[in-house]
Amino acid sequence: MNRIRLGMVGGGEGSFIGYVHRVAARLDGEYELVAGALSSRADVARRSAAELGIAPDRAYDSFETMAKVEAARADGIEAVAIVTPNHMHFGPAKAFLEAGIHVICDKPLTSSLEDAEALAGIRPRNGARFLLTHNYTGYPMVRVARAMVAEGRLGKLRVAQTEYVQDWLTEAVDNKQAEWRTDPARAGGGGCIGDIGTHAYNLVRYVSGLRLEALSADLAAFVPGRRLDDNVHMMLRFEGGARGMLWASQVAPGNENGIALRLYGDKGGIEWRQAEADTLWFTAFGQPAQRITRASAAADIPTAGHRIPPGHPEGYLEAFASLYRDFAAVIRGEPREQLPGLADGLEGMRFVTAAIASSTANARWIGLEGI
Repeated sequence: MNRIRLGMVGGGEGSFIGYVHRVAARLDGEYELVAGALSSRADVARRSAAELGIAPDRAYDSFETMAKVEAARADGIEAVAIVTPNHMHFGPAKAFLEAGIHVICDKPLTSSLEDAEALAGIRPRNGARFLLTHNYTGYPMVRVARAMVAEGRLGKLRVAQTEYVQDWLTEAVDNKQAEWRTDPARAGGGGCIGDIGTHAYNLVRYVSGLRLEALSADLAAFVPGRRLDDNVHMMLRFEGGARGMLWASQVAPGNENGIALRLYGDKGGIEWRQAEADTLWFTAFGQPAQRITRASAAADIPTAGHRIPPGHPEGYLEAFASLYRDFAAVIRGEPREQLPGLADGLEGMRFVTAAIASSTANARWIGLEGI
């Protein structure tokens, strides 16, 4: 089986997420990185390409040139990973989809709802597909939780609680990652809400299947001079009557990447947190709590999936790699469990836009449908 020829936009020197995507693409041997427009600065782009073993004639100064040239080559890239700041997602995604090249894009989809709607309206050439890397959906026990909800183990869902809390922006920070994430021109109108709040929201949607009806949000920027939110409190109303809460923060000392989910129905509840990613807690009403692991889930619900024997933890990079592995199967025409795509990205941008609008209006309830 030939490896899928992969290109990358962004991800040059000093890029955290570019490194993560490259590891994820390599882990299962499904892709080979052969081309890149790795930086908007030509010297950095060429130097980064050389360090990654990309041939000089496939180290591009711009994504526009890369899309045009690679689409015309007999051995051109089949997929491209877009790992730029948010404001640079739309242009490359549009160019490569219209060139008939599959797109793997970091979240959120774009920096504005208008760009997200425009991207969702594109008719890709040659059936090119799109993957949005909401990587937490790649954890085996998250997929087990989704299967349990779908099987009715929790009954009718009533309460959904999710959080994603960090502390790295508790004080003013001066580095590459903080610089663009706190800049409205590059991150978009949302800071914490767009960076990690979208992950928490996507996790609820993916596992529960609940559709958001309205939200009431309170966004705050606690660090003086910060132009985008660094803390989010939100109440959620779902279709069918379920209620929810979401907390996202980058100013909570003692928290690193604390993403977690709790769901409760009339028959039982589940809890999952990334800090113990291989464990899912399930409690049937009136019964003792049950600890489900990859080993026990494999016999009960055959959706866990793993690369190494249970008891050896699989984490963030492996979850990311699961999306790449599953998308490789999609590219080859094989069916796979639902993966985050353009529709999820558009919904995520509506979620961010609604949250900002609600907070601006003193936490007024805002319906997602009207956004």
